[in-house]
Amino acid sequence: MKLKLDLHDIYNKGSEIDKALYGIIQEAIRKKATQVEIIPGKGSGQLKKKVLRFLEQKEIKALYHRIDKDSKNHGRLFVYFQWK
Repeated sequence: MKLKLDLHDIYNKGSEIDKALYGIIQEAIRKKATQVEIIPGKGSGQLKKKVLRFLEQKEIKALYHRIDKDSKNHGRLFVYFQWK
């Protein structure tokens, strides 16, 4: 199962971005999703940096397996989960 989060609508609302990111991670855990696609958009790259900082937090990092940046589209990130 793959989940998708598009941050275009809330790009300038810091607390809502954190809530949306935390929510999609929790949904992925509940549904045992293998992949979450996060779309911060291309822009100046500030939103993508914020998303990466969120994902690098110790308590969040423990929840997923790895992160990939899309090589063809720098406005997209993939978060992968492994379930045993």
